[in-house]
Amino acid sequence: MKLFSKLLLAPALLGLATPLAASAADLSAGSSTGAINNYMNQQDLDRMRAMDAQNQVTSVTQFSDVQPTEWAYQALSNLVDKYGCVAGYPDGTFRGKKPLTRWEAAALLNSCLDRITEVTDELQRLLKDFSKELAILKGRVDKLDAKVGKLEAQQFSTTTKLRGEVTYFIGGASYGGPGYVQNAGAATTGGFRTRNATNNGTAPGVTALATNAFTFSYDARLIFNTSFTGKDLLYTRLRAGNSNLNAFGTSSTGTLNLTGLDRAFTSAAGPNVVDIDRLYYRFPSGKEWTFVVGPLARNTEFLAITPSAYTQKGDSILDFFTTWGAPGTYNKATGGAIAAIWKQSVKKGQGGFAASASYVAQNAAIGTPGSTAAATQGGVFTDSARGNILTQIGYVAPQWAITGAWRYGQEGTNNRRGTQFTTGSALAAAPNGVDSTAFSNGFALNAYWQPKTGGTLVPSISAGWGINALTQANLANNAIPALNSAQNIGTTQSWYTGLQWSDAFIKGNAAGFAVGQATFATSLRNGRTPQDGNVVLEWWYKFQVTDNIAVTPAIFYLSNPAGQLQAPNQGLNALGYLVQTTFRF
Repeated sequence: MKLFSKLLLAPALLGLATPLAASAADLSAGSSTGAINNYMNQQDLDRMRAMDAQNQVTSVTQFSDVQPTEWAYQALSNLVDKYGCVAGYPDGTFRGKKPLTRWEAAALLNSCLDRITEVTDELQRLLKDFSKELAILKGRVDKLDAKVGKLEAQQFSTTTKLRGEVTYFIGGASYGGPGYVQNAGAATTGGFRTRNATNNGTAPGVTALATNAFTFSYDARLIFNTSFTGKDLLYTRLRAGNSNLNAFGTSSTGTLNLTGLDRAFTSAAGPNVVDIDRLYYRFPSGKEWTFVVGPLARNTEFLAITPSAYTQKGDSILDFFTTWGAPGTYNKATGGAIAAIWKQSVKKGQGGFAASASYVAQNAAIGTPGSTAAATQGGVFTDSARGNILTQIGYVAPQWAITGAWRYGQEGTNNRRGTQFTTGSALAAAPNGVDSTAFSNGFALNAYWQPKTGGTLVPSISAGWGINALTQANLANNAIPALNSAQNIGTTQSWYTGLQWSDAFIKGNAAGFAVGQATFATSLRNGRTPQDGNVVLEWWYKFQVTDNIAVTPAIFYLSNPAGQLQAPNQGLNALGYLVQTTFRF
């Protein structure tokens, strides 16, 4: 019988004993005959005690006249099972409908109090035997209470948690090939040197690669995760870095860009200046729906399914591989956004369907749509919003997934990496600088499989393919642009395959290899054969030094990394090398 249960029973039994105390008073105050008669009844009490010891039961089912339908059946069962102080009559009956005499009540009370006294003595012995251990535990609890009080007094916020990530990038790239030209006098644009007629005789706008370089740069992020209900999320990210002039190109087209350096820091904030680059609110609705709204959000961050096992943990080196082989569809458009995510409610460990849809206006913060000045065009749900609609549907299981996606882009929205479309804003014939007839469609198919456990033998396998088409009816004077003009491109494609080993050689470490092509032109409007490339390969191994520090050496090779911005048939290539160190807290 549990001690605390017995202690809880004691008050009730003591209450039952109150009438017995009154009876004792009557004995002393009454006549001598009545007192003697009552005293003589003590013999009956002794007989009741003997009967109690002889007829004690261990289960309520031992009573022949007690049925489960009785209103107090459960209470009687608890007294027998938990407290062991209920006895029956010699004939095996309980006689629950018979009135309880004061002597019977006294016998019941005495039996239960005897058992409580026994357990109390046992408890005292245990408390004495373990007094040292109990004192140590009490001291620890007191210290924990003090620490909790201090944390509550000094906590940053009751609703917000702070996370941080700082990455060092030490490395460079060597350029070569039959078309490589190093020209110190050429201007640099996004990590590439612009060649023009004044320095090497080529046509304006055609670019070659930058000079060989070895650089040391960084990217720092502070993330504030705020929840008001425990299920919602207000996401705020502060960011700073100095990658605008490092050895790795930060243009919108180049495939040399690194994952952690996905922006050039050449905006108004500039390098080494902290600014906000993410701000959105995410909240659930029921068990299957989630909605997102925010002024600074990215469309690939609100997908129902991450379509790759290769980059799910952020281990990729080159930014191209974070677009899962389809940079024309998963183009990472960032701006004012709304999104809806649906995931089928299934039991843990089972597969299910999922779908998502988002709208991102890259010019959402600009307030004069329709203006003739390109710098002031913008808005939300306008022709000049640079809007992106990204939808995805797929099926995901514990070890594999398959997805399909489609993105619609207004004029001014381009692929993430590789050959780019140029849409209406560059056309002189477009009214107000906006060509509402210029838009692109991108489609992507992806699948992956991963083993149940990590190791150095069997990797996860991820693959993706994308195709993109540009509709642009408002060409100036119906003229066919030049061969290498981005306005001349009708269709592009892209693909990739990635292998990743979890727990490679050592538990916690990882290794990866990937190959693919960023968007490359497959058809031109003038019917000529496109001369385009963009082959990309990377190899890396991540040493997980501690839970918070990882060091990742990597090498990567790129052919034609500037895409259509290079001169035709140059045969340029780049070999990159890097040691990336990440600190998370």
